Amino acid sequence: MEKQLSLIKFFKETRQQTESICQPLEPEDYLSQPTENVSPPKWHLGHTTWFYEALILKVFHKNYKVFDEDYFFLFNSYYNTLGDRTNRFERGNQTRPVLKKIYEYRSYVDYELVKFLENNSSEVEKIYSILELGINHEKQHQELLITDIKYILYQNKVLPSYQSFKNNIFQANKPLNNEMIKVDEGIYQIGYNGPDFHFDNEEGEHKVYLEAFKFAKHTVTNEAYLEFILNDGYKDFRHWLSDGWTWINENNIESPLFWKNIDGKWFYYTLGGLREIDLHAPVCHISFYEADAYATWAGKRLLTEFEWEVAAKKFANNKTDSNCLEKNILSPIPAHKSVNQLLGNVWEWTNSAYLAYPYFKIAEGALAEYNGKFMANQMVLRGGSCATPLSQVRIHYRNFFYLHERWQFTGIRLAEYS
Repeated sequence: MEKQLSLIKFFKETRQQTESICQPLEPEDYLSQPTENVSPPKWHLGHTTWFYEALILKVFHKNYKVFDEDYFFLFNSYYNTLGDRTNRFERGNQTRPVLKKIYEYRSYVDYELVKFLENNSSEVEKIYSILELGINHEKQHQELLITDIKYILYQNKVLPSYQSFKNNIFQANKPLNNEMIKVDEGIYQIGYNGPDFHFDNEEGEHKVYLEAFKFAKHTVTNEAYLEFILNDGYKDFRHWLSDGWTWINENNIESPLFWKNIDGKWFYYTLGGLREIDLHAPVCHISFYEADAYATWAGKRLLTEFEWEVAAKKFANNKTDSNCLEKNILSPIPAHKSVNQLLGNVWEWTNSAYLAYPYFKIAEGALAEYNGKFMANQMVLRGGSCATPLSQVRIHYRNFFYLHERWQFTGIRLAEYS
């Protein structure tokens, strides 16, 4: 019963948090989809509801009446097991159902699911893992909402603020130093097999051997990255991987996403509007190509994901010190005297391809499509960002993106062999 009540409480809090993120939006903001990998907020609201309806209520609740059969097509993301779906790049074209109906859909499913859990205590254990996955899936979409909303508003030529953050505006202090911290060679345990929630791609605790290495105490700052730009870093092919060089030239990339040079001064767009760049804050919205090019230019390299995990286990501060969604979604925090930037600041690109750990097992049914089928052509990021919900900031979390993607809060930490 205690687990049941705790689960219901977590579910309700998560559902409310998602709607709170959307609260500052105007109706017109909910449907915009400026690029394929940025989904409209209205779609996020519907999809996170569809997940509970499709994978729990429709499966376990014998008397459940579906809210609207069309929603199974409209809000299915990539689950081939569960039928047809709208094309990802067409999510912004769905003017119907109207926003009001989406919120009604959320209320309907919330009510039906909580009632089902409360009246079927014997079933809770059976569906516990699916419901917990669903809640954490919605937490992932909360982060996507923040980053998608930022990208959507950035497309507006007047660069509006998502919300007023006057009380949260700060200028970062210049780091005292960015020393390199040594980690000894050795055999280390990687992965997670404990009782706390984790995604299947984190499972498979196994040993790896690492050569001695050093990693930077802080992530790369805007000031340091600006030096790369001013030294023609985007114009010198010697720093770039071949695919990266092609990408920046075909897309006219000359700076991080959201940066603007106005009359010789550098500004960047934040959730609080356009601001002059804070030179001492961590650079973010960087692609893997840019992170790798910067590291090459600096005479360093990126950490592997195994090195990152070992470094975090040894040196990361408690995750409650991080600047996550529940505290402030404005921008990454400045460099501190400690290494607590390892968690909840910017997602850090690693030089590791997203692959299965040893002993990885694909789940049965629709959940087999959650992580495993994406293990190709993507790189791993670690650490969480200032937009990551606090409950998901953990050392073992393996995020993954394509090498050119940078609308997330992604940054750079340098490394070298000792």
